[in-house]
Amino acid sequence: MDLQELMNQQNDGQPAKKESPLKSLERDLVLYSDSIKEVATEIMVEGLSAYPIFIAHQHQVSIGEMILDKDELNTSWSIQAATLEEFIEKGVILEEKKAGFIKHFKKPEDYMCLFVIVPEGANFVFYPYK
Repeated sequence: MDLQELMNQQNDGQPAKKESPLKSLERDLVLYSDSIKEVATEIMVEGLSAYPIFIAHQHQVSIGEMILDKDELNTSWSIQAATLEEFIEKGVILEEKKAGFIKHFKKPEDYMCLFVIVPEGANFVFYPYK
């Protein structure tokens, strides 16, 4: 699923009445793109993981390491950096689902893998670098 599909989801066939919080995420990602790509490259080059994952959130989360703080940057979303291995270790992705996740993982040189957390839940999204 990509970010555009998530933003265009409707409830009960009715158009959404207020702007999706994911619109503000998309705006922030334009600003964050170069920084996220740099961190993804570091994670891969240093051999930490071939599968960098970035957590996009507006609250506190206990996975990953903060790289872009919304309060410091005066933006709407914070981003934390993690890896597939950490997601498995924390039980977010089950070990038996690892192969399937890797199969669907898009080229990390071209796409950021985001784990987007909103009040309604969370989902993985692949978003192209700008």
